[in-house]
This record gives sequence, C-alpha cells and structure tokens, in this order.
Amino acid sequence: MKNLNIALIISLFLFGSCSDLLDVSPTSVITTESFWKSEGDAEGALIGMYVNLRSISTSTLYYLGEARADVVTLGTVGDGGWSKYYMNRLQPDDAGPSWQSLYTLVNSANLILKYVPEIDFASEDRKNTILAEAYAMRAFTYFVMTRTWGDLPLRMDPTESENPEFTQIERTAQSEIFQFIKEDIDQALQLFSDNNYAENKMFWSKPATSALKGEVYLWTAKQMEGGSADFQTALDAFEDIQTTNISLLDNYEDVFKYENKGNDEILMAVRFAELESAGNNYFNAMYLIGSAIPTNISDEAKETIGAIGGGSNNITVPTEYVKSLFTNDDQRKDASFYEIFTIGEEDALTYYTTIVTKGSGTVIGGSRNFIDDIILYRYADVLLMIAEAKNALGEDPSMEINQVRMRAYGDQYSNYAFTSGTIEENDEIILEERLRELAFEGKRWWDLVRFNKAIEMLPSLSEKDDPEQKILWPISTAVLSLENKIVQNPGYQ
Repeated sequence: MKNLNIALIISLFLFGSCSDLLDVSPTSVITTESFWKSEGDAEGALIGMYVNLRSISTSTLYYLGEARADVVTLGTVGDGGWSKYYMNRLQPDDAGPSWQSLYTLVNSANLILKYVPEIDFASEDRKNTILAEAYAMRAFTYFVMTRTWGDLPLRMDPTESENPEFTQIERTAQSEIFQFIKEDIDQALQLFSDNNYAENKMFWSKPATSALKGEVYLWTAKQMEGGSADFQTALDAFEDIQTTNISLLDNYEDVFKYENKGNDEILMAVRFAELESAGNNYFNAMYLIGSAIPTNISDEAKETIGAIGGGSNNITVPTEYVKSLFTNDDQRKDASFYEIFTIGEEDALTYYTTIVTKGSGTVIGGSRNFIDDIILYRYADVLLMIAEAKNALGEDPSMEINQVRMRAYGDQYSNYAFTSGTIEENDEIILEERLRELAFEGKRWWDLVRFNKAIEMLPSLSEKDDPEQKILWPISTAVLSLENKIVQNPGYQ
C-alpha cells in the first residue's frame, strides 16, 4: 500500500467553490515520495478526506445511527435490504456496513497528521486548521465505530505497508478508544485559531468540534461511568457553541431546503450537490417510485410528491409510532413526512403509504435528486443535548426544551410548554423530543443506547434471548477473513 490512490485530491484547492472541491474522480496514482511536498498537496489531501466522509454518509451513517431503531419500517416495494436493521436480525454474513470504509477515513486523517507537520505553509494558522480538521475527523470516525462495534483496532498511524505487523492488530479496549477520542478532540480544539465556522459548514470547525466533544462526553457520562464530571464537561462544550454565530431558523422546513445549505442552524454537514459523483443519498429509499404512485390520489398529494427521481423507492417508511408523536400544530410534521391516501367510492380515503419530506432533495431537469446535505450537528440538536446534560446535573432543562418547542408550535406553543419534573420524567421527554426534532437524521439508535432505552423500547431487540449482546453490531465475516487477530463480538459467535 505504498502507492496512494490520491489523484482525486490533486489541485482541488484551485476550484472556485467549496462544493466543486468534492466533485472529483480518481485519474492516476501518486506515491508518497512525490506527494506531501507542498501546501497544495496538503489542501488536496484534506479534500480527499472529506470525499471519504461523504462516501460513508451516503447511507452507512444512517444504517449505523438510526436504521435499527423505531423510526422506519417496511415500505411498499420490498425491504431493499433494510429489514435486517429495523428487525434487528444482523448476522456476521449479512451485517450491513463493515468498519473497512470507516478505517479508510481514519487512514486519510492519519496521513494528514503524519505528513502535514513537515510541510511549509505561508500561514501557520492554515496549517494548524488542516491538522485540527484531521484530528476532529479521526475522533468523529472512532466515535462512530466504537459505539457500533465496541473494542476496536486502534490505528494511530497511516497504513502504508502490507507488513502484518501493521495490518494485523488486536482490538483495543473501548475505554482506551474513548481516551484516544478525547485526546484528539482536545488537540483539534487547541489548533483551531478562532471560533468561526467553515465556509458552507461543510468542514470541521471549532464549534462543530465542540459539539462532537459534548456528545462524546454525554456518552461516556452515561455509558462509561463518567458521571457528573463528564456531564459538566459536555455542558461546558455545548455552552461554548452558544457564544458563536448560531441560531434556530424561524421555519423548521428551511433548515433542510436544498437551496439553504449551510444555514445559520447548521454546525457541520456533509456536502452533497448537483453534478457530484456520490449520487443519491439514503433519503431516496424513503420517497416513492413513479410506478408505485396510484392514480386515485388527491391533487394535493400529487403536488406534494412532485417529480420522481431515478432510483427513488418507497423501500422504507416512517413507523406508526413516529407519526403518532406529531400533532397537527407541530410544523415539524409536514416538514418530516407526508401520508398518501387513495380516494375510493364516495370519496372514501384509504391509507396507501408515507413519504419522508425531510431530505427530499431538489428537482433538476424534471427528475428528483436526493442530494441534500447530511447534517452531522445543528443547533436544535445541541439545545436538546444541553437539556440532557443539565437534567443529569440536577439543573432545570426547561429553557432549551422550550426553545425547540417554540419554533415547532409557533402560535400554539402555550399548549405545549414544558415544565420540569423529576430527572427520570425529564429524560423521557428529552428523548421523545429528540425524535420529533431529529427524525430521519441518523440519531435515534444512538440516542436509545445512550439513554439505556434500546432494549425497553424496541421489541425487535427485547424479544431476543440475549438482547444485551445485540446492542453491538456483529463484525462482518469479510472483516474476520482479512483481520486474523479480530475476535467476533459476543452474541454472534
């Protein structure tokens, strides 16, 4: 692996817009001896790292972060390979995403962290920012992986040799993985020169890294016995974000509009755009294939569905549980999903299916393209995590919960105002509010696990003989065949 397939990152920094930077295809192979010589090489490698992030954001992050939860279920045109997630029937031979693509992203960050310190830059601040982004990306990726598989091979250096000494390593205890993640986050925060957001919110910034820090410490507070100290660290990180130029948009729907990418509510998002090579993201599985649209639906339904895109399919739909959480007063309802009914004799309505309207992309040349950004962090998410941390520390979480509800209910807010109760009661409300606010954004499974509610709330899990052992994902057979020092997770052996 001495040769690096990194032509996709050559001269990308010369393009005119940040979105164009990710619109690339590999064309040649460059060696480490000829690369890593200039500031331009470092900028190109950085963009290559974000191309790797977009690859796993197309569907993998959603599968890992929400598909196993109570958010989606069988649609109208077959399961499309999704049922193993929402039915919690994962097996090593059919485990869905493996960790291989995520380690590719880790390796991109490791290469930057190894070689960029030796490159001369016109601006030391720019050099430090690139290193900060690599540390943040590595921390984020390990955070995704350890929540999914537990103990992990800890790769701190780039893999540039096929020597088994470097490629075949045992898993490191999750406690050490989390310590490594926290150290990377601290390094990143020290290297960012200011609290400004990256252009278009598509790159790691200090505020976005603070959001990652807060979520990591919330997790270790609840899952790794970090207790009050970790809750306080999380709260401090979230409150640092509030000193920056960030706010809730007045209209919930505007947060997700294709033409409103990188808006004032976004801290960090993965960029998808017209003419880029990644194609549709996971939202295409939540829409409707043209051949499945009934003729006997209302004009309103036809208008709401609008154009259909190539590859769009009603493979998976919102669960009845999710839909039951929204009242008609909640502006998040229509901005999240739309129920379709057929019209029969005497105008009788029969439920047909539901499409997800959040993430419905944009129409280009008469065809729908599912190329909305995949949001990693936004301010409403942060507010509800502040509420979660405050509640755990015995503080009143009302202000943050009510900020989110004021936007959601508008003139009807007084009917939905939150009043603090016990810590347990508040936790239940925060968890439910996060589902209303963040449905289909890839958060719910990890929320359920962090709140210790996955087994309780998911019959597909609780009905198993060993549900505790099914929280972690199986390591795929393909990975086990390549990495001979890796042992399968308990419950899948």
